[in-house]
Amino acid sequence: MIRWRRGEVVRVRREWPGAVELDVTTEDGEARALAYPALVGRPEPGDVVLLNTTALAMGLGTGGYAMVVAVPDRLPQDPQGPGHLVKARYTPLQATVLGADEQDSPFHELLRDADSVDGMPVIVADLHSALPAILCGLYGRNPPEAGKSADGPGDPNPAVLGETASGPDHRNPAGPGETAGGPGGGERGKPVRVAYVMLDGGALPAWFSMSCARLRETGWLCGVVTAGQAFGGDVEVVTPHTGLLAARHVLEADVAIVTQGPGNLGSGTRWGFSGVSAGEAVNAAAVLGGRPVAALRVSEGDLRERHIGVSHHSLTAYGRVALAPAQVAVPVLPGDFGRRVAEQSRPLAARHELVEVPVDGLYEALRRSPVRLSTMGRGLDEDLAYFLASAAAGRHAASLLS
Repeated sequence: MIRWRRGEVVRVRREWPGAVELDVTTEDGEARALAYPALVGRPEPGDVVLLNTTALAMGLGTGGYAMVVAVPDRLPQDPQGPGHLVKARYTPLQATVLGADEQDSPFHELLRDADSVDGMPVIVADLHSALPAILCGLYGRNPPEAGKSADGPGDPNPAVLGETASGPDHRNPAGPGETAGGPGGGERGKPVRVAYVMLDGGALPAWFSMSCARLRETGWLCGVVTAGQAFGGDVEVVTPHTGLLAARHVLEADVAIVTQGPGNLGSGTRWGFSGVSAGEAVNAAAVLGGRPVAALRVSEGDLRERHIGVSHHSLTAYGRVALAPAQVAVPVLPGDFGRRVAEQSRPLAARHELVEVPVDGLYEALRRSPVRLSTMGRGLDEDLAYFLASAAAGRHAASLLS
């Protein structure tokens, strides 16, 4: 189950909030390793480290690191402060965090009887890689100013909305898909706060995601909420439901985006994939009075037939798992492939509202992403349909804000 190795740190390659990437030497040769200083301390060159090399040996695309389990000769100090939520429970690296919904939290009273997200749009997607693309569609030509971020509850996020979704206004003088403000398009000049709720179907530490760190740093996200067994966000919660409530009432978000963390797990079967959580997230958003917007997983570049066009993951999660209605953003793509996507989406209309969203201008918006766009190793131009479909969901959510 675990491939153990002892190694020595050669150099620090790079680091981002919550994570340090290293070069280490082991009996198998040199390897790339990843450490989370909050869990194991900060390894330095010359340190002996205990490694879990299982993912590296398996050649996993997302998780192909040797993971630092401990720096045995230089253990970190004992943690200080409040916190009673245990995450990654009953594993050797179970961690105690302060949950927004626990009794010692300053937000406990706020969340104790909270039961609604007040109609907040909640964009749900299968893969973590959809997150920046959704934001590109949401912000359109008015992304947050670089270097400005919301550092906590109540601090302004300087992003403003300038996009609209489908409908007769999508070719107005402001440009393809743009609006000059008013009903259906988001009010120009009005700050918008977007929170990311990370589910525990993929990576458990939010620190693994360089995208999260950069999006937070640039102000494209006002905060990250880690739900369930996931940890390392700005806000920790017990369930996806309290995650949405915390996004709304603690981070004061106008929009929430819900996906699993990096490292989707699939088995090639109808039900054996971690993205079924997307359907459960739709249910959570609906029961809390939110407006669920379902982003379709669409691909023209995936070599697996079950993911060409609309992925079977979306058809199962939204068609079978989601029991509450959502607005499904169907991107209006050109040619035979676009017709295939529309046709594959049609069965979802049995429960959901299908909303056709034009993709005019979204390629340009995607090119303005502050993080590299990549899904399953494919970049923007290698699987444009995937990113356009995600951005279309963001564009439609923007139209729900007025």
